[in-house]
Amino acid sequence: MSAAILKVHPADDLIVALRDLKAGMDVEAWTLRENVDAKHKFAARDFAAGDLVTMYGVTVGRALHDIPAGSLVHTHNIKHETATFSGKKSSYVWMPPDVSLWQPRSFMGYKRADSVSGTANYWLVIPLVFCENRNLAFMREALTRALGYARTSPYERFAQTLVERHQQGISLEGEAEELLLLEPSPLFPNVTGIKFLEHGLGCGGTRQDALALVQLLAGYIAHPNVCGATVLSLGCQHAQVSLLESALSRLYPRFNKPLHIFEQQKCASERDMMAAAIRTTFSGVAKANAQMRETCPLSDLIVGVECGGSDGFSGISANPVIGHTADLLSALGAAPVLSEFPELAGVEQSLCDRCETTELADRFVQLMRAYEGAAQACGSGFDANPSPGNIRDGLITDAIKSAGAAKKGGTAPIIDVLDYSEPITKHGGLTLYCTPGNDVESTTAIAAGGCNLILFSTGLGTPTGNPICPTLKIATNTTLMQRMGDILDFDTGPVITGAKSVPEMGAGLLDLCIATASGQYMPKAVALGQDDFLPWKRGVSL
Repeated sequence: MSAAILKVHPADDLIVALRDLKAGMDVEAWTLRENVDAKHKFAARDFAAGDLVTMYGVTVGRALHDIPAGSLVHTHNIKHETATFSGKKSSYVWMPPDVSLWQPRSFMGYKRADSVSGTANYWLVIPLVFCENRNLAFMREALTRALGYARTSPYERFAQTLVERHQQGISLEGEAEELLLLEPSPLFPNVTGIKFLEHGLGCGGTRQDALALVQLLAGYIAHPNVCGATVLSLGCQHAQVSLLESALSRLYPRFNKPLHIFEQQKCASERDMMAAAIRTTFSGVAKANAQMRETCPLSDLIVGVECGGSDGFSGISANPVIGHTADLLSALGAAPVLSEFPELAGVEQSLCDRCETTELADRFVQLMRAYEGAAQACGSGFDANPSPGNIRDGLITDAIKSAGAAKKGGTAPIIDVLDYSEPITKHGGLTLYCTPGNDVESTTAIAAGGCNLILFSTGLGTPTGNPICPTLKIATNTTLMQRMGDILDFDTGPVITGAKSVPEMGAGLLDLCIATASGQYMPKAVALGQDDFLPWKRGVSL
């Protein structure tokens, strides 16, 4: 890899700047006509207005007007464009990576009779409707501190220090002392925690909204990282208890975990219901504490691959590294999962060709076209996916962003294509999973599908996590890792500098996955209590 520039694919006519480049510089075969900041691209040839633009070997845009070679390519001179796609057109042969180093290995997890093993052991408290959020908050306040799961916020301690200084007449200026989270000391150490899934749904929407919500919640209740659940229902809402029970029996016929449901309109009083819910939850957690980590096969890992706050390096460092880890997992019989369908625009044909069957490819096409059609019906489209931060840091069309984002899925055959919140059941290849591009809506969904670990790449930095699924943050560059190391876990910057290869870093990331799954490494999002939970109402969310 050159220290200054990178041509990602032999067919590309865009070149990536790996560091800031100045106008007038001679860089290999090109003389730059203007400044090109790191992560951005310049034209490798002369473009005429209307010419297609290629990067990652696929169409990613169309020139709005003439662009001389060596010119900065940005939103002022190209627009989003993708190639057509139409299902599986060719066979696919995969050469799996060598996994002999990991074949003897395992992870220390929580074995489940009704699913694959868990990488954590949580009890859930879930409201079926937003009307129960107040009671949910009361239960959170009552149980987390009493059972020793509460982490004292460093900012709370900092504020208390300011109060003490104010009372003593001491200046409030100066450096804050190091803000560290105090680790909890739980009464039941074999239960990772109690998580409370507050949301704003369950009534007032369409019946389809209610069905989507209960299916999502069923996935969380049946999740391998969950040992039991308490459900709070008001009684009159659209998201009825019967719908939740139906979703559990239909989607998870082997489900056999403790599930306790309390319906307020059938109780003598709120106080009676809350006392019973707290007593039952305490008893359930106490019983779940008897289970300890055991040796589990790596094939039990279901690993969601995500990106958020992406930049112009995402597709050449973090995402390919995650993709190599995904290939290692596939070769080991595990289950990598690629989601965020608005960020697959432009690479549909290559994904179709990777599908094991024409039926899978056809389902992917149907889901993609239905999603894009819904966006267009609202006057938008996948082209509106890149955020201002994405564009500022080099992802100037959705197709450029998508071609880089798809690298997270590696190269293994696609063995399943699933819609939102469907259970993930197939191992030994890649699963495509229909979610929005919204980071939290997507991670919320793939956790519901059964992912027991998430790998999340970021080039701009994001604190996103999940209540029950450990989420590892992968930085695209070392500068970001140094600046935001308090919320990030793994640095792929050495790929940019050429110090390490993608396979080297992918192997290291797999080792970190195993350590995380075994409870030996705590992701920053877990330590910070980053419990993001955002159900998707199936509207247009890019």
